[in-house]
Amino acid sequence: MSVKKDNLNFATSRRFAPLFGTQFFGAFNDNVFKTALFVMISFYGLGQNTVLPASQMLNLGALLFILPYFLFSALSGQLSNKFDKAKLARAVKILEIAVMSLAAFGFYIQSAPLLLFCLFCMGAQSTLFGPLKYAVLPDYLNDKELIMGNSLIESGTFLAILFGQILGTAVAGTPPHIIGMLVVSVAVLGTATSFFMPSVPAKAAYTEIEYNIAKGTSALLRETAADKPVFTAIIGISWFWFISSVYTTQLPTFTQIHLGGNDAVFNLMLALFSIGIAAGSVLCAKLSHERLVLSLVTVGTAGLTACGLALVWLTHGQRFAELNGVLWFLAQANAYPVMLVMVLIGFFGGFFSVPLYTWLQTASSETFRAHAVAANNIVNGVFMVSAAILSALLLMLFDSITLLYLIVALGNLPLMWYLVKREPQFLHGLAGMVGKRNG
Repeated sequence: MSVKKDNLNFATSRRFAPLFGTQFFGAFNDNVFKTALFVMISFYGLGQNTVLPASQMLNLGALLFILPYFLFSALSGQLSNKFDKAKLARAVKILEIAVMSLAAFGFYIQSAPLLLFCLFCMGAQSTLFGPLKYAVLPDYLNDKELIMGNSLIESGTFLAILFGQILGTAVAGTPPHIIGMLVVSVAVLGTATSFFMPSVPAKAAYTEIEYNIAKGTSALLRETAADKPVFTAIIGISWFWFISSVYTTQLPTFTQIHLGGNDAVFNLMLALFSIGIAAGSVLCAKLSHERLVLSLVTVGTAGLTACGLALVWLTHGQRFAELNGVLWFLAQANAYPVMLVMVLIGFFGGFFSVPLYTWLQTASSETFRAHAVAANNIVNGVFMVSAAILSALLLMLFDSITLLYLIVALGNLPLMWYLVKREPQFLHGLAGMVGKRNG
């Protein structure tokens, strides 16, 4: 028991806790702000006097938030290499306070264009912080702590997203100045925790900043594609964000049509999915016994496929015209199997992604690690945009969310074939891990 306790001692240390807090508050604030803005546009008439209808403003907002990942990821990797990552984190978080202060003014005057601009700025701020947080983990944690550190960061991020979406929905109907004060306060908390992050000397202070966005991004992607282990890890991670994007984006409509549930049932499903990812991430780290076990990615893929197919099987024949609450939903015959499957989809998603993030960090050199994470963010964005396009196309042609979920579940299989073809270790090591645990 003492060994297990010691393995988690780093979680409350200065080497990890300030980074965790900074990341948690950042993801939380992103989602409070974005959700409140989208709910105000959808239900409270924000921007009704602009030239765009509400549905198009929501699409524009989603695009503006993800666009910085394409524009500034290469730059963020260069900055993370050139400067002390802890100092850079503080500068990025101070930028968040400035952006949220402008957003507070936007909420006060009820300006949808200004708030959409702030959403773009928050996406840019998150893009600058992304490579930093994953690249600095190996500097703070030793090899035995790294996989658990990644699992805690990932589980904390998804819980922050969940709590942010719930709170953002709840405060959308409050007086605008309340929302402004909330997002500024959370930005201040995240900035405060960043000041406790230990300094990390620049890995390559001589790095030249490439201000030509297209040139810098193209060079970064070419360099990353030439590194086989790094690029393989990025493709796997990007698939995780692809399926997560499909499930969560379509979940509100899926809940209405196939479960007959209202927004409270949707929040329940989203909570189960997020809790599943958090639990799967932590258990994956424990089963790894402080080492990278790529075969757990295969376990995650098998689980995602089986549970995705089970969700389709449980719900494909159901269509509801009226929306009902949680108590009604819990009284339905298949409610608990659906809830279990939703938890397990998240759970196996955690199994799938944690080893890949750890592999990305350990396969890249100290001087390329931040660039690798930046490239990962770009490819993640490509996969998420592709998920949106595929979803829109399939729904337009077949009007069936269960068909979309079926295709995503089956899509895990060729993805796993691709990963195994590039790295046979995805099929090795599981038997040894189980034997060690039994011993």
